[in-house]
Amino acid sequence: MNPVMNRREFLVASAAVVGAGALLLSGCVTGPNPLVGPRPGTARASSAVYELRVYHFNDGKKDALLNRFRQHTLRLFKKHGIESVGYWLPLDEKDQRLHFLLRYPSREAREASWKAFMADPEWQAAAKASEANGALVKKVENPFLVRTDYSPIPASGNVSKGGVFELRTYTTPPGRLPNLDARFRDHTLALFARHGLNNWLYLHKMPDQPEADVTLVYFLTHASQDAAKTNFAKFGADPEWKTAREASEKTGGGSLTIPGGVKSVFLAPVDFSPTR
Repeated sequence: MNPVMNRREFLVASAAVVGAGALLLSGCVTGPNPLVGPRPGTARASSAVYELRVYHFNDGKKDALLNRFRQHTLRLFKKHGIESVGYWLPLDEKDQRLHFLLRYPSREAREASWKAFMADPEWQAAAKASEANGALVKKVENPFLVRTDYSPIPASGNVSKGGVFELRTYTTPPGRLPNLDARFRDHTLALFARHGLNNWLYLHKMPDQPEADVTLVYFLTHASQDAAKTNFAKFGADPEWKTAREASEKTGGGSLTIPGGVKSVFLAPVDFSPTR
């Protein structure tokens, strides 16, 4: 005890420390644990909107598209307030798609930023020059997403430590997405971590998006695709997982995913990706 602090001062200070700890545990203090996200029922740590854009290349146009991103697009995105989170190509070379994730403060900010980006003369010139011999992209998918209340806060930099990312999409029967969320929140994330399946980001579609009420989208990282296979086998054999799955399906009234409702694609970061 500080020699100049009397007994009453010591007791007041101690109570303040205990009270602050209780507030942190209850989730009443802002600044959630970055490893697990905010507690259920509390405000989101971030109201950020994510856009997962998937570009299907036209034949022979992959390199031209990637060069346009390297030389122009990323810089112009930044100029107009469009935050680049990560850019990836599938490990399967037959899968001719570029996946990339963008982030915005809000949906309104997204619309304003894209309007300014598309109207930028430098972008218009770059797009025209790159497509002199034909369009680079034949199809674009771009669902809008928000982070779930149990998601980690996604880090940037060398997240995968030289490994790979996995994008997984689950489709539930109607009404069972809350049951799936509860299972991930209460069991799956911790069990994934136990077995070397590294949680990076968990997302829900925004309410106005198709199948928003039945879809969970999330990213894991792995040392390699083979490591993912090995670690998923260990996870699947874990008695705690089997018990959690059985209990969640009993509560939910059946399987929490539809037949064929689990999709997975393994992704490698491109050289210009902020997240690797």
